[in-house]
Parts: sequence; C-alpha cells; structure tokens
Amino acid sequence: MKLASYIHQGRKSYGIYTPSGIIDLGNKIGHHYETLKDLLQWDAVDVARQYLDCPVDIIPEEITFLPVIEAPGKIFCVGMNYAEKRKEFAETNNAPTLFIRFPDSQTGHAQPVIKPVLSSEFDYEGELAVIIGKPGSRIDVNNALSHVAGYSCYMDGSVRDWQHAWFTAGKNWTQTGAFGPYMTTADEIPDPHALTIHTWLNGMLVQNDSTGSMIHKVADLIAYISTFTSLSAGDVIITGSPGGVGKKRNPPLFMHHGDRVEVEIENLGRLMNTIVEAQPQPEKLAV
Repeated sequence: MKLASYIHQGRKSYGIYTPSGIIDLGNKIGHHYETLKDLLQWDAVDVARQYLDCPVDIIPEEITFLPVIEAPGKIFCVGMNYAEKRKEFAETNNAPTLFIRFPDSQTGHAQPVIKPVLSSEFDYEGELAVIIGKPGSRIDVNNALSHVAGYSCYMDGSVRDWQHAWFTAGKNWTQTGAFGPYMTTADEIPDPHALTIHTWLNGMLVQNDSTGSMIHKVADLIAYISTFTSLSAGDVIITGSPGGVGKKRNPPLFMHHGDRVEVEIENLGRLMNTIVEAQPQPEKLAV
C-alpha cells in the first residue's frame, strides 16, 4: 500500500495512492486520524487497508503533494553511508555519521525546491527514507525492521558552501529537501537493501547504485540511533546518498534555477522537483 500526504481544494489530507488515482482517507477516517503521522502513531495502518478496494476520489493532478510526513518529531540524516561516497570524500570514520534536518526544510513531490540565494554550490543527493511506525528505545538490531512503517524517496539537497565545521547549516535551508511522492508500506519491501537507487539532473543520470551498497544497514541505524534517543512513530531516518554527487565531479555539477532533479528507488516511485532560486529578502527601512 502506498500512502501520500497532500492538499486538495485547500484542505490538508492523506490517502492511498493507486495507479488510477487517490483514495482519500481524510474524508473517511480523518476524524480519528487527522494526518498520516497520526495514523502511524495510533498503529492504524490496517484501518487504512480496509479502504483499498474503494473507488478513487482524486486524480493526482488535482493535489499539491506534501512531504510524506509533514512534521516528523525527529529527522535523522546519515552521511557517508555508501562505499563510493566514502571514497569520494576520503571518509575513514567507521561510526555512523549523523546530523539532523528540521521539518521546515522539506517539501513534497512536484513542488519547488528552493536554491538559497547565498549559495553557488547547491548539490543533489538521492536517498532512501525510512519512516518509523512502532516507537522504541534501545531497539535490538534483530528486531529493528519491525519498527519500520514504510519507505520513500528523498532528495537531500545540500548547500555545500554552508557546510563548514559540520553539516547542519548546509542541510536546513527552507525547502531544500524533497520527500515523496508517497510512503510504500514495509510489507511490500521485504529487503530494503535490494533496491536500485538513481538520481537524474535534467535527464542525465548522475547517481546509480543499489541500497545494498550501504555501509550501515537500516536495522543497524535504527538500533544505533535508538540507543541514545527514543524513536517515535512518524520519525524519519534518511539513510545516505550514493557516490556521484556534484561536489566531487570534475568539473563540479550543481543545481540552478530551472533545473529538474529526480530520485527513483525501485518499488518506491519517482520523486521529481524543479529548482527555484530563492528571492532576496528586502532590507527593512529604519524608522
């Protein structure tokens, strides 16, 4: 089952994404579970499944996609987690490299990704996103995948010229990360490390790998993170990007106004966004 979050006719909702359209769950069970995050927090995915055979209510062209989880309590990003990426950046640290994103740094499928006006090095990174369904702390690695509600695509846009001592300043500009189009529930993805992952920039294939190339696997990351902080339903772990990023190309390849970036992960869909230059903020006049 594929679940999307969106705005339809000015109203935020969520629903089941199918090849023929969207079954709107907001109208059906929204009085109990207002958002997709609420559905996960109440362990009610099986309630949503009861509507799989209903006729579609909305065609995708009528909606504005939101991030799959619009307001996660926690967004963890994993850096240097693919073999080729580690080679590109000469990374030798064996521990998982973690940093955070804030919810307002995200946008949805087919929505503009905003290139900061203060950056000339806005880079693409296609990644697998893991959405937590069952909360827990100190989760055993052998049981970790049972805490996953589903998976999605993520374009973890990186403002490279603001990654100074660490990654946070380069990862949290407004609307620089894209999350979607939808969450595919974990029962449809028995092995999250058997998926091809591709990124395109203006139709050119720039990242081409498999999630099997991850150094720290999904279960390991869940166990590691839950050792020092509790994970809650709706939390998101973005698991790292393959090699081929623009920063390490010769010459470097960065994103600019009008560019189209796409991330496709096998069985999880194709996330597409257009880059838009941020508008400079007008100076305030002294009173």
